[in-house]
Amino acid sequence: MISSPRTLPQRTFRVSPYLLFTILLTTVAPLFTGRSAIASAPESQAPAQNSALPAGQPRAWAQAAATNELHIIDDDGNAPLRYRIRKIDTRSDTTRLIIETRQGDVARLIERNGQPLTAAEDAAERERLNAILQSPADFIKHHKRDNSTRTDVMQLVSLMPQAMIYTFVPGQPQSQSATSTQVVIDFRPDPAFHPPSMLADLLTGLEGRMWIDAGSQHVTRIEGQVIKMVNFGFGIVARIAPGGTIEFEQTNAGGNRWVYSHLVEKFSVRAMMVKTIPENTRMSASDFHLLPAPVTFQEAVHLLLATPIPLR
Repeated sequence: MISSPRTLPQRTFRVSPYLLFTILLTTVAPLFTGRSAIASAPESQAPAQNSALPAGQPRAWAQAAATNELHIIDDDGNAPLRYRIRKIDTRSDTTRLIIETRQGDVARLIERNGQPLTAAEDAAERERLNAILQSPADFIKHHKRDNSTRTDVMQLVSLMPQAMIYTFVPGQPQSQSATSTQVVIDFRPDPAFHPPSMLADLLTGLEGRMWIDAGSQHVTRIEGQVIKMVNFGFGIVARIAPGGTIEFEQTNAGGNRWVYSHLVEKFSVRAMMVKTIPENTRMSASDFHLLPAPVTFQEAVHLLLATPIPLR
């Protein structure tokens, strides 16, 4: 969100499981739109094993998981969430309260560096939120930009089942946070896949492992890494260097609403053939609460302003 009352809000982290492509796209998106990237933090893996391989083919599991992701990405906003998000990068450590609305997420800063705000900082944050109420057209215009990223991600998720080669992981190592059996699958680029677009080139440079909840067929964890240089605009717009990594987890926040809970990214992006931008950021989302009904962004602002927070 914004740091002064007269500037537009920065893009908040939408807690919807757009797979690893959301993170990659929002790392590169500033080069196209001027927006800031998002990021987050991982969970360790437990040594638990499930030696029996799952029934069916690994590609079928990947297809089912992708279909579920598409349904969530295209969510109509009937089950909005209120939650807390902490983001740590090389520039800042901030915690915000977020309320989802159909027009876009609204956030209120509540902590810096793990400490409550001062009275002056909270007053500035309140002024910023009130400015949103005074300039609704600016808020809506800003968040319409998210629709472009949403469309791109849906295309990539749709392509992933055919763009990758999938294999069951021997021993089926289960995630530490798992509460039910998970299907564990490795993926790597299929050399026979021909990307239909510039953004689809992402799929040729990624490999990793995914954990899929066996009952719901939702992705619960992905570990991905960049295995070759990924170019945008023939490398003129940007390049993502090999060696970059992504880890994230998602969980059922209630009512079968699946959301990000932890995310971490480490990338090196060469922008416009001039500047190398390191992306080393982590995020954790918590305290998920389903709202009883959708709210407008104006109602979300009022709810956030009415929320008492500790100050120092």
